[in-house]
Amino acid sequence: MKKLITLALIFSAFLAQAQAPTLKAGQPAPDFKLKNVDNKEISFASYPEAKGFIVVFTCNTCPYAKAYEQRIIDLDKKFKPQGYPVIAINPNDPEASKADTFDKMQDLAKEKKYAFPYLFDKGQIVTDQYGAKHTPHLFVVSKTSKGTVVEYTGAIDNDPEGTKTEKTKYVEDVIASLKSNQKPAITETKEIGCTVKRKAKV
Repeated sequence: MKKLITLALIFSAFLAQAQAPTLKAGQPAPDFKLKNVDNKEISFASYPEAKGFIVVFTCNTCPYAKAYEQRIIDLDKKFKPQGYPVIAINPNDPEASKADTFDKMQDLAKEKKYAFPYLFDKGQIVTDQYGAKHTPHLFVVSKTSKGTVVEYTGAIDNDPEGTKTEKTKYVEDVIASLKSNQKPAITETKEIGCTVKRKAKV
């Protein structure tokens, strides 16, 4: 019986991944209008002067998300003045992950003094549009004459444990290329984190 349950869980995870393919570099980046922890709605249009965005799907609970928390804060601090603000989105269903409710998101944002929006994705609609699979899962988006476009998807760097003295900073390298009007050398890496939490379907 235990094996059957395990197989069912694996199949469900596989099905969820098959239903929502992750966006690739060059594809349009869907806009959204989601509630921030300050109860205001945020979209790309909230940043008319931005050159692009660092969209990161993260949460309150995942150990990897917690390990990357300060690095996400640092990305916003460094790149918001350069035109690439962080927009964080919680992809977890609060019924499946009790510590990822909107109230608890507000508590975390206040405790950590987030200077960037932390958005609640009710119904996981935006999560599925982007095909976010893990927390954290990051997308660098640029504004172009044809609209918002994905430039990179994957991990923030190659150091999920936070132990390397020298690391490859994927996101920083991508934005440096974009600022130089060059195509990023790396447009996709494997995101490392906890799977997005979804409530069980009846």
